[in-house]
Formats: sequence, C-alpha cells, structure tokens
Amino acid sequence: MCRNITNLRGLEPPATSEEIEAASRQYVRKVTGVQQLSDATRDPFEAAVAEVAAITARLLRELPERRQPPATVPPLRRPEVQARIAARIAAREEHERLHELGLPHTHDEDDDLQAASVH
Repeated sequence: MCRNITNLRGLEPPATSEEIEAASRQYVRKVTGVQQLSDATRDPFEAAVAEVAAITARLLRELPERRQPPATVPPLRRPEVQARIAARIAAREEHERLHELGLPHTHDEDDDLQAASVH
C-alpha cells in the first residue's frame, strides 16, 4: 500500500518503539490523507497512531523469526536521518528558548517546526 512504510520484522536489534510509532504514523497519514494536524484531527489521529502502534508491536512479538533480515535499513537507523532529526530538535529547542527569554524572532519556520513535532 505505502512503499514508505518500513519493514520492521526481523531487525537486529529488534524494532524500537520509536520505529514502530513512526511506521504507524506513516500508515495513518497515508490512509487518512492528513498531513497537518488541526484541532479537529489531532485527537483521532493520535489515537489511531497509538492503536496501530500497539497492534504492530504485538504482531511483531507474535510472528515467528524471519529467515533473512529486511533488505533495507529502517530510516530511523540511518545516520543522515538521525542528523536531520537532531537538527529539527535543536531548532525547536532554540525557538522555545527565544520565546522563554522574550527575545524577538520570526515564525517563518512554523510549518517546519510543526511538521517536525508530527514526524
């Protein structure tokens, strides 16, 4: 259905809760078409992500081991993705620090900051 959803079964070490949640979020985004959360979509979207993540974690625990590991490395394990995530977190923390200090700053990156918090 969605080629961007990562194959998590058979990873060594096993898939983390963050990887399961990211795949679940990607699935819910795909089936709903919701890319930006609003007040009207946030609660049902997040509830669906939590349910899909719980079901996925249970499924991965219950399935027998794979004979061969997945052919690709999950995105959250790739160094370039880790670097992008760290940069987004740093930018968000800096933005929040500017708010706390009451320093002037722009909000041109609001969409990027919001997307980073949504994954």
